[in-house]
Amino acid sequence: MSHAATGGEPRAMRTAGVHHITALAGDPQANVDFYAGVLGLRLVKVTVNFDAPDIYHFYFGDETGKPGTAMTFFPSPGAPRGRVGGGQVGRATFAVPPGTLDFWSDRLAKFGVATAREHRFGETCLQFADPDGLPLELVARLEGPPSTWSFGGVPADKAIKGLGGAVLYSRAPEHTVDLLEHLLGLERETVSDDGRYVRLRARGHLGQVIDVCTQAVPAGASGAGTVHHIAWRAATQAEQEAWRRQVAAMGLDVTPAVDRKYFTSIYFRERGGILFEIATDGPGFTVDEPVEALGRELMLPPWLEPYRERVVANLQPFTVRVLEGDQT
Repeated sequence: MSHAATGGEPRAMRTAGVHHITALAGDPQANVDFYAGVLGLRLVKVTVNFDAPDIYHFYFGDETGKPGTAMTFFPSPGAPRGRVGGGQVGRATFAVPPGTLDFWSDRLAKFGVATAREHRFGETCLQFADPDGLPLELVARLEGPPSTWSFGGVPADKAIKGLGGAVLYSRAPEHTVDLLEHLLGLERETVSDDGRYVRLRARGHLGQVIDVCTQAVPAGASGAGTVHHIAWRAATQAEQEAWRRQVAAMGLDVTPAVDRKYFTSIYFRERGGILFEIATDGPGFTVDEPVEALGRELMLPPWLEPYRERVVANLQPFTVRVLEGDQT
């Protein structure tokens, strides 16, 4: 992308990396059992899809759900399966401490989750899928602070630190790479030996590594087991607004800032078909709950609170629980 594509402005801002990744899921209990029970993430916020309040919005992450650690879901019982393809995140990456991949391989096998190993850019990726078929991988990395959260059979010293990044499937990969590089400020590092991926890196320590498939991927279909959008970090609302102006100058449709209570968001679909969000780092998930109580109760935004009884009546109950395989 030339500088003309961003209205002639030189690149000034650089995102720290992925803020969160949001996917579609089916059964809420199965979703919680997998991400909290098997993967050991903390369910840091239980709310609803603000645009469709008959559907939960679950946020999983580290102890406080810091930006760069959050994987979020819209679970809808009976939702039809989607098809992973172009215009989507092809695989979400979690970062774990060095030396823990065998622990994770054994743990996933204990719960009947099939795994495979792929070697990419000198790293071993332990790949698997969640109950809805969403492609995931674990990568052991030094970067990123260690987890302070443990749950079930996952001790803190082996726990997922946060997002490592993502593999993107684009319908126009050159456009996607250019936007990541020249708008969001990721550094293009290298192309894989087999030519299948280009790697870019953001400036943060979590959610910072993005691999883009270099071949255009046929369009996917939205549904359970696919990613809805990937969100990038903006330090402040002023930075977010500056990005909004740059996106509009590129000729892409971009929303005004939307209040998501725990952050504000803008949304646009880049030319490779992937729905991008830019979300502010704050105010964060402790704005309406203390750290020790995160994820225990259904939290609603002020405009939905008067309808709480009606909202709850449309939601399927679930429990965060230690799975039978971890009970002694």
